[in-house]
Amino acid sequence: MNFTNTQENESVLVKSFLTKVFTWMVAALAISGVIAYLFATTPALLSLLFVETAGHVNFSTMGYVVMFAPLAFILVMNFGLEKLSLPVILTLFILYSATMGMSLSVIFLLYAGAVLAKTFLISAGAFGFMAFLGATTKTDLTKFGTYLYMGLFGIIIASVINYFTSGSTFLIDILCVIVFTGLASYKTQMLKNLALQTTEGTEQTQKLALWGALSLYITFINLFLTLLRLAGGRK
Repeated sequence: MNFTNTQENESVLVKSFLTKVFTWMVAALAISGVIAYLFATTPALLSLLFVETAGHVNFSTMGYVVMFAPLAFILVMNFGLEKLSLPVILTLFILYSATMGMSLSVIFLLYAGAVLAKTFLISAGAFGFMAFLGATTKTDLTKFGTYLYMGLFGIIIASVINYFTSGSTFLIDILCVIVFTGLASYKTQMLKNLALQTTEGTEQTQKLALWGALSLYITFINLFLTLLRLAGGRK
């Protein structure tokens, strides 16, 4: 009886925590999507990110800030998770989502709306399926995750080399799809295990949920952008 009650309590704890994580992730995607659309369809806002000089379009000062700001937010949230308060972590999370939206506004200029919508749905379906597998499988994905991060490191190196050699990105993009869909499962299982170490309703649990949402958001966005490149259909 005690074993059964323990299992039920753990199940409720995991479900509650993962619900918070995915709710925040969806909220971040919504914020980014709205901001991206507003900047892409409002010339006055778009001019804050780009300037035209001698017939060439370049990033403005604000454009460069927006480009690197998300990395700064990630580092602060990761290293300050224990020390920063929940309101500060939440503010950083929202600012990260907003600046990512500004950065992503360019995809509305490069791709047709139908391509964006179709690719987003495919990305959401693939990500959701792999996340479900990660939450329900009994297989330990720890070693699997190690290989995935090794693959991700290889992708970064290959992308840098490809940038200077102007080679094809097709194989790199295929590898990206494999790695990011795999990470969706691995990270979800990691968060499931993390949930068992939390206490419902505490500030620390709320901060961990935001951290988990940030991690899954990054994985989803990378998967979406990769599938978008593979889909083609630029304007």
